[in-house]
Amino acid sequence: MDSTTMPSTHSILNKLKQDFPNLTFQPADDFWWSAANKTVYIDSLADNSQILTLHELSHALLNHTNYERDVELLQLERDAWEYARTVLSNKYDIPIDNETIQNHLDTYRHWIYARSSCPQCSTNGVQKKERIYTCISCNHNWRVNEARVCALRRYAQ
Repeated sequence: MDSTTMPSTHSILNKLKQDFPNLTFQPADDFWWSAANKTVYIDSLADNSQILTLHELSHALLNHTNYERDVELLQLERDAWEYARTVLSNKYDIPIDNETIQNHLDTYRHWIYARSSCPQCSTNGVQKKERIYTCISCNHNWRVNEARVCALRRYAQ
């Protein structure tokens, strides 16, 4: 099915609300899942909004809540994309191609790379605990902000 014949986000949302009455689907400026509120936030005006809605719904259905290490977030993202592609895509007749998935995963890969890059020598460091890194080359320690929706900041420890 091409984008000209793909159902509207509104019609998909109606189906999702019926199929998952324990979840809330809320309009927003971005896509995200809040485990605390059991809410899938969606931007119905965005490109690929149906696909991204299924991806965020996958986080909900897989009971994704939080993570401590950045690589754990990448695994949660992979799992959500895989579930969206193999289960929800077929159920709601919304194809999800591998290129779309890899493009979205690349944003997380770049995010992790930037966070782990030592601000002192540019070597990639290792995450020691939540938001704390150590350089394997110069032993510099730094902490990072959340930076998933804002500019990355790194601070010396």
